[in-house]
Amino acid sequence: MLEDKFGRRFHYLRLSITDVCNFSCNYCLPDGYACDSHRDFLSLEEITTLVQCFAQLGTSKIRITGGEPSLRKDLSAIIAQCAKTPGIKQVAMTTNGYRLEKDIEQWQSAGLHSINVSIDSLDPRQFAAITGHDKLESIMRGIDKALTLGLKVKVNAVLLRQYNAHELTTFLNWIKHLPVSLRLIELMQTGENTQFFKQQHLSGEPIKRQLLTQGWVQTLRDKTAGPAEEFFHPDYAGKIGLIMPYSKDFCASCNRLRIAATGKLHLCLFAEQGLDIRHYLLENDVQGLAVELTKLLGDKEATHWLQDGYTGATKHLAMLGG
Repeated sequence: MLEDKFGRRFHYLRLSITDVCNFSCNYCLPDGYACDSHRDFLSLEEITTLVQCFAQLGTSKIRITGGEPSLRKDLSAIIAQCAKTPGIKQVAMTTNGYRLEKDIEQWQSAGLHSINVSIDSLDPRQFAAITGHDKLESIMRGIDKALTLGLKVKVNAVLLRQYNAHELTTFLNWIKHLPVSLRLIELMQTGENTQFFKQQHLSGEPIKRQLLTQGWVQTLRDKTAGPAEEFFHPDYAGKIGLIMPYSKDFCASCNRLRIAATGKLHLCLFAEQGLDIRHYLLENDVQGLAVELTKLLGDKEATHWLQDGYTGATKHLAMLGG
């Protein structure tokens, strides 16, 4: 089992397979994706070695991320490889939903268990203003398909003061009869969004207090769960999760590591740099990689230091899929 010097165990791997994204969300890539250096993304063979190693070290959940992972033509093969690896019990994916309606059956057949879809507004015009794409209706149909297929569905919404702060009631009404888990995520500062962050950041704490006064009850977190504080209500089919990276002790329950699409290990989303492990992948050296991962984990810090305005090497969230 991968364990750091603070006693945190890592059951959960976030695997980026591309940093390319076709959306231009105002909090992440407002000017769209720009390739500023050579990109040589991990091959299916390298991903196979990587996932085998992490599974041997106790990882049981893989989340496939981007950029936008559906831009990889071999996405279904990647899902299938993760799903059939001994020890991997959950394969999840985070997507902007652009290809959801068209491809969800294919992803589910390949072995996908759950999916997170980014929807920052339920107003089609506001959604288009945030993302640069008029795709909300198609994404909603894709979510209905995913639920029909039996997938667990989570919806990610980044809290933005001027864009969706007024939509909480709308979101709550939406999940009244829809069995999805809504994730309300505090905007995080990155290297390229400092001014936007200052203008748009909202704390999730007032929302948490509101939910508790309205009868929502906090649930216990599973060992492979993400960082959300999740709440349920007996009168609602859906749930609500709050991701509040600026809250006290947020990092104390960290259970996830990140691999960038170019084969670097990131001990934290806001680490100063990625750690190159790709030569182990190119050589299919599972055991050598296992030894190296265990060694590198000794450098993982206690916190991300976001509360001090530190953003590390993260220019924008598409770099590592959040």
